[in-house]
Amino acid sequence: MEHITFIGTGVMGSSMAGHLLSAGYPVTVFTRTKSRAENLLAQGARWADTIQEAVKDADFVITMVGYPQDVEELYLGPDGIIASAKPEAILIDMTTSSPSLAVRIAEAARKRGLEALDAPVSGGDVGARNATLSIMVGGSETTFNRTKALFEKLGKTIVLQGGPGSGHHTKMCNQIAIASNMMGVVEALTYGLAAGLEPRTMLSSIESGAAGSWSLSNLVPRMLNGNVKPGFYIKHFIKDMGIALESAREMGLTLPGLSQAEALYKKLAALDTKTLQGIAQEIAAQQKGLSAPQIPEEAQTGSDLGTQALYLLYLARLI
Repeated sequence: MEHITFIGTGVMGSSMAGHLLSAGYPVTVFTRTKSRAENLLAQGARWADTIQEAVKDADFVITMVGYPQDVEELYLGPDGIIASAKPEAILIDMTTSSPSLAVRIAEAARKRGLEALDAPVSGGDVGARNATLSIMVGGSETTFNRTKALFEKLGKTIVLQGGPGSGHHTKMCNQIAIASNMMGVVEALTYGLAAGLEPRTMLSSIESGAAGSWSLSNLVPRMLNGNVKPGFYIKHFIKDMGIALESAREMGLTLPGLSQAEALYKKLAALDTKTLQGIAQEIAAQQKGLSAPQIPEEAQTGSDLGTQALYLLYLARLI
C-alpha cells in the first residue's frame, strides 16, 4: 500500500492522519514537538526525526502546518521536502497558505520530477474528526485523480478548482465569507440577548431560515456554553485574512468587510489572559442564558482562543 508521510499534527492534522491510519495506510509522522504525535504513534504511525528521513520513501507527503513561512521552509529549504522526496512523489500542502507560494512550490517540484497539489480544507476540528472536510484542490487533473482516493478518507466535498494556487484562492473565498459572517452571527446573538430573548430558542428559529450558516449552527452553541477553546485558532484566522487581503490588493480589490473583521480579531488577539478573565467574569455576571466563558489556562493572549470567541468583544462592549 502507498506510504504516506504526514507533517503537522495539530488540532486538525492529528485527526486527519488518524483517518489515514484507520484506512490501513502506512503513515510516518513528523512534527516539531514529538509529544503532539503520541496519539498517532500509539495507533501505529512511525516517527521520523528529520524531514529527510520522513519523506525519503513516501509516495505522498501531506503537510498541515501553521503559516506560509513554515510551508516555504518545509518545501523549498535546502534540506526540505522537494530536495529530499523520492522521484514521482506527490506533495500535498493542506495548510491555508499563499496562492503565489503554491505556484512556486509546484514549479520547483516539477523540476525534480515531483508533483504538487495545494489542497486547503474547510470544516474545522469537527470536520477533521468526522472526515467531512471540504477539500479545495489546485494542481494538475492527472495528479488530482491519483490522489482522490486518499482525499476521500479525509473529506466529503473534494473539488479540483484549477491549476496550482487555485485551491488556496478558493480557501481565501471561504475565509472571506466566514469573516463577515462571523460578525453577523455575533451581532445577531448580541442583539438577541439585549432584547431579552432566550438565545437557544432564538437560534432554533433563525438557523433553519435564510440566515442559516455553519457558523451559526456550530459556533453559537459553543458561545452559549462558554466554550472558547480553539477548533480553529484566532491567530491562524488572522493569518488567513492577511493572505486574503494581500491577494486582494494584488488584484486591485478592496474588501471592507474583511478589513473590519481583521481589525476586530486583531483587537481580541491583543488582549492578555488577565483581561480576558475579567471579561469572562463580567459576562457571567451580566448575561442570562449564557454559561460563563472558560478561558483555557494555556491561552496567553486572545490569539490562542477559537474564532467563536469574537463574541467576548461584543458582550464586553469593546467594539
